[in-house]
Amino acid sequence: MNQQDLIKEIGHIRSMMEKSSKVLSISGLSGVLIGIYALLGAAVGYVVVYGFDSGFDYRDHYVTEPAVIETLIFIALVVLVASLATGLWMARRKAKKTRQLIWNPSSKAMLLAMAIPLMTGGLFSLILLSKGYFSLIGATLLIFYGLSLTSGSVYTFKEVRWLGILEILLGLLALLLPGYGLWFWAFGFGVLHIIYGFIVHKRYE
Repeated sequence: MNQQDLIKEIGHIRSMMEKSSKVLSISGLSGVLIGIYALLGAAVGYVVVYGFDSGFDYRDHYVTEPAVIETLIFIALVVLVASLATGLWMARRKAKKTRQLIWNPSSKAMLLAMAIPLMTGGLFSLILLSKGYFSLIGATLLIFYGLSLTSGSVYTFKEVRWLGILEILLGLLALLLPGYGLWFWAFGFGVLHIIYGFIVHKRYE
């Protein structure tokens, strides 16, 4: 075996080790679609609160109204379900194409690492909701979602870590400007996801 063959063999072994220890079935295009879902959800939420023809200085309703809260929660749940379904479907599709298992020790570890911050953030947001701190919920979701991404990023693409860091920073900024939670939510879950998705798609797909 000459030096060139040895280098190829080492590269092959490294690739196999990476596939066994990393979750590489995450689709970049699913990130783009999830971002689009978030922007659509934010647009509908804006119409619910501000109306069609209102400016920034006028709103038809307030988020403290029970009917508005229920509508916004419903919109968020629809976006969440659509995002999870799209992410899972496209991950399975990519895994099948690359002949990888979507459910393996690495994906289980990543799911557990992400679940703890996500569940904590969800429960904390429900507490804020029950106490009437509506203006803090958007920032809270961004921060805990970012923590979830950074926690799970050790098992997948490095871009996930940077997305998580940006989500955390955006959430902290949203805490300083609590009246603009919907806009920060749209940028964090929408625009950043679309940018991240395009980067992952270009680099790995």
